[in-house]
Amino acid sequence: MPLATVVREQTKTSEYTKHDLLFKELIQTFFKEFIDIFFSDVHRHIDYHDMTFLSEEVHTDLHDGKTRRLDIIVETKLKGEGSVIIVHVEPQSYGQPDFHERMFHYYSLLYNKYRKPIVPIAVFSYDEKRYEQDAFTIEFPFFHVLTFNFLTLELRKKNWRDYIESDNPAAAALLSKMGYTNQERIEVKKEFLRMLVRMPLNPAKENMIYGFFESYLKLNEKEEAKLHEELGKMEDGEKVMELTISYEEKGKKEGRKEGRIEGEQAAKQEVAVEMLRKGVSIEFIAEVTHLEQVEIEKLRNRL
Repeated sequence: MPLATVVREQTKTSEYTKHDLLFKELIQTFFKEFIDIFFSDVHRHIDYHDMTFLSEEVHTDLHDGKTRRLDIIVETKLKGEGSVIIVHVEPQSYGQPDFHERMFHYYSLLYNKYRKPIVPIAVFSYDEKRYEQDAFTIEFPFFHVLTFNFLTLELRKKNWRDYIESDNPAAAALLSKMGYTNQERIEVKKEFLRMLVRMPLNPAKENMIYGFFESYLKLNEKEEAKLHEELGKMEDGEKVMELTISYEEKGKKEGRKEGRIEGEQAAKQEVAVEMLRKGVSIEFIAEVTHLEQVEIEKLRNRL
């Protein structure tokens, strides 16, 4: 396999991993707020005082043999009943024709392990327009075996304006993945910043929300200039302006650092690929490049 193809595949996998980590951190940190704003019926029945995040579930997918993780799994109770339930939230960043079947597979794995009622939730965050099924059915002309239903959140179908009056941190971060036009990008970020200023968050949580938003909606220089112009005309514009300038300075510093690290990593990978083509052992390549042997093995498998 050509080096360019190897690098593209690795970059694609890295992007999916980054997406999964961003959503996992956001939803785990603001689980109550996430359920409240998007699944109010579920929210009314959950006892958040007795809630435990379970360890990650790792399994081999039966379809393609790849190892997958079910990251967001919460054990809690129903209000007034004491019944233990499991809430499984599965973020999905790209379209898959068989995703509804995967959700049933995940449900089966979790139920087999915990033997508790499970609330399955899928969060679709990609931009492509497609119909997403919210059920998986097994039936014959002579017999209906089962219909498995799961709750869904299709972010691109959500109107971002419906959430800007709330002080919900999960909603603020996820404005960046909702349905808006290119012409609305500046206004979306302006309202996001106004939400952020209103919310009593500690610096760590505020930084997380801002970082999540910027990962999916980052204005160019011209748009930022227009945003600053509009903020100057607002009553609360001064506080919002202070916030955005602060994060712009942080972003410049972090961007320079991350760019340097990514460049060094890519260079090491190119060296490793060339050495693999020449038959050099993985152990020696790891010693020279300081890459993990597991990472080198993945590069070799893609050649």
